[in-house]
Order: sequence, then C-alpha cells, then structure tokens
Amino acid sequence: MKTIIKMKREYFLSLVFVLTGVSTMISCQKDLGTIEQAASQAIISDVTITRYPLFIPPTITTSNFTLTASPGTHDLGGGTITNVWQYNGSMPGPTIVAKKGDVISAVFQNNLPEPSIIHWHGMLVSHANDGQPSQVIPTGATYSYNFPIINRAALNWYHPHPHMMTGEQVYDGLAGAFIIRDAEEAALNLPSGKYEVPLVIRDASIDQNGNLIYKPTGGGFFGKIPLVNGTKSPYLKVDQAVYRFRVLIGATSRIFNLALSNGAPFILIGNDGGLLPSSSNQTTIEVAPAERLDVLIDFRQLAGGTKVMLKDLNSGWDLLQFRVSSNPVAYNGPLTTSSSIQPLTNPVTTRVFSFDGMSKINGKVYDVNRIDFRVPFGRTELWQFKTNGNGPHPVHVHGASFHVVSRTGGRGKVYPWEAGWKDVVMVNDFETVSVLIRFDSYKGVYLLHCHKLEHEDNGMMANFEVY
Repeated sequence: MKTIIKMKREYFLSLVFVLTGVSTMISCQKDLGTIEQAASQAIISDVTITRYPLFIPPTITTSNFTLTASPGTHDLGGGTITNVWQYNGSMPGPTIVAKKGDVISAVFQNNLPEPSIIHWHGMLVSHANDGQPSQVIPTGATYSYNFPIINRAALNWYHPHPHMMTGEQVYDGLAGAFIIRDAEEAALNLPSGKYEVPLVIRDASIDQNGNLIYKPTGGGFFGKIPLVNGTKSPYLKVDQAVYRFRVLIGATSRIFNLALSNGAPFILIGNDGGLLPSSSNQTTIEVAPAERLDVLIDFRQLAGGTKVMLKDLNSGWDLLQFRVSSNPVAYNGPLTTSSSIQPLTNPVTTRVFSFDGMSKINGKVYDVNRIDFRVPFGRTELWQFKTNGNGPHPVHVHGASFHVVSRTGGRGKVYPWEAGWKDVVMVNDFETVSVLIRFDSYKGVYLLHCHKLEHEDNGMMANFEVY
C-alpha cells in the first residue's frame, strides 16, 4: 500500500519563491551549520512519495550477548538496498532490554575494516567498560564488558567511539537502543509490547545507486532525507490505543523539532535519564543529536483511516506516518506521570567550559593521552557550558548524569524536556547553560565532548579524571 503526493505547478513555483527568500535570509547568518542544514531542505522537483512499513529492530533480552560490527546491506524500504555497517546484521542495531540490577556480560566483535569500540551512552559504568577512544580494538579483535546496571529506568543507547572516526561509523549504521527497566516504571503500567516502539530518528543522503553518502564539513553533516529506524518515508499502523514512543535522535549533527500534523500534544513523560519529575503536554519538542525522549501519543479518539504525521518543523520533513486502524484497545495506565528525583544542591566549585569553533574545548584540541582536569569523587559541582561560535553544541558527559539549572542568553530558558536527569544538553550560540553534576558511581577517566559528531571527530573532547 502506498501514499502518493503530487505537487501542483502553482504550489511548486510558490515554494521555490519562498525557498529563494529563505536562502537569501540564511546567507546573512554566520552559523555554517545552519546554512548547511537549511540548504539540505530545498525541494526542486515534483515528488512522488511511496511509504514503507517502519522497521522495528530485533530485541536482545539476555544479559549475556555478543554484538558484532560488520559491513552489510540494509533495505531502506521497497527494495532500496544500501551498503551499511551493522551490529548483528541490523540497522539500527538490536534493542537491548535489561533491568536495573542485572549484570551485563557482553562481547564486542570488530569485523569492520578499521578500529572501533562500543560506548554505552548514558550508562553508569566503570572506565574499563565505558568504551572510549583509548580503548579501540583493531579489525578481528574482541573486547569484553562486564558491568552491573545501576541506572534507573531509561532509554540509553550504544554506538562507536573511535577518535576521528565516530561520525562516519555512526552514520554508516552503528547505533542501537538500550532500554533499562526498574520497579518504579513497572508499577505505572505504561504501554508495552507492540504499544512501546523505539524510534531512532536521523538524516541521510543517498547516491544514485542507493548507497549512503557521507561528506561532512567542519560544520557538520546534514543529509537530504530523514530515516526512522533505518526506513525512508515510513508508516506505522496503529490501533485506537495509547502508544509509548522511545525516541533517540541518532543524527550526527541535525537538530529536530518534533510535532504532530494534527496539532495534538505529545505527553512527555521522560528524557535521557528516565521519568521526569512530572509529565507535561508538549505540541513541539526540539532535540539535538544523542538526546532521548519518552512520549505517549493517544490515538483512541481518532477515527479509523485517519493519518497523522510525525513532522520535523525545522526542515519541514514528514518523518513517520501513523495510520489509525478501526481496532479500539482499552488502556488502564496513566496519561500523567510523576517521579521523585532528589535534586543536586550546594556545589562546592564552578568550572567553565568554552566550546570553541568546531574543534576545541577551552582552547584545546583533544589529545587521547592528556588529562585536562580532575574531579573529586562524590562532590557536587556547577559546570557552565558556553559557546565561542559554530553552535549548536550538544554537550555530553560520560560517567554521570546532571541537572540543567539555567540557560542565559540565546533561548534564555530551561525546557520541560531538560528537567530531571540529563547526559546531553544543547548549547546554542550566545548561550551559557549551567548544570549541577556529581560523580558518585565510579572513579577513573571519562570524557566531556560535543555530540555533534563532526565536532567531536575534529577534537572537541576532553579527558577528565574522577579521583
């Protein structure tokens, strides 16, 4: 079954006129990344869109598993086969589901033609299990992980972390979701089974042979089409039910501003670090690479045959079409949630980090062998992130989560999806974002970096030691 959209000539010409005006305005801006992102949005011909079933990655539910990274092929939809890099033959990689208190025993097998390693993004693990640039392994080698899950319930993820190669390896397909469960979440009776759906949202460019193209600049990479779970122009058949969507922004650079075409709100219940202190209804949510969202969408009042589009307002892209069936499903769970989160208080010191240009933190390019600063174990600190050009910078910290306490300049506020625990926060130009952080899980060497992966690969990272 397919959906066909034809542009009328009058609409097409008006669109070209609008885009030309937008291009002129954009040329006056200084942010190279903004220019590249906007340029990738241009539409220059009539289009016919055929929609394809959304791919749902396989699930790993055991604590002992192997993840093998290797070249392979992937169907983007309708038989469009592209060369990719995959974990266990899947793009995105398998969704790992585990419970707090489980002990993970995993083996990474590197069958790629270059060095790699797996980083467990958002997971609180020891240095030896973190998967850092200093821990990459060569082609044909293996790396063993063993760690207890001490995180609360949340959507985390896993991806490569080799210095100067992370962007391309992630772009080529190496990323997967890691869902943690706990007793607090289980007691809520949230949607589960087929009513809980992971969505890995990203962009891509494809050549005439259907293969992925990765040609980044220092300002980042901005593809010409969106992919959701590795599917182009996807649709998902939904019942007249409440669904839980676990959203990961898996792009290397692009910022997405999510909305539903019918104006209905997302019921926002969680983010990077799990359940929020209180849920809220949001009609738009703007998120950066590596950020996660936990949202409910209520389709119960929609008539069978209704189509609702998940959209990106920044690009104008249609991301995912929901096709509502005539099958009503009862829901006994909540449409509002709350969680008791003990806030961090009384920082004993303040650190300032300037993200400079496209390659430096506090004026330094990353050196895998250099420790840039040391942090005492168990001490609350105030960290301030600011830009010195070429934002936005999605700032990520390994080894701990943090609370976002303020944003001055620029957008000038903290958004509802930035409450609770975070491990990534977006910092635009002219902004200073302050966070409270405490490392109380493990001692050892960890990383602070920009999660615009092209900036990261250029050297916008710093090693620090928790002692």
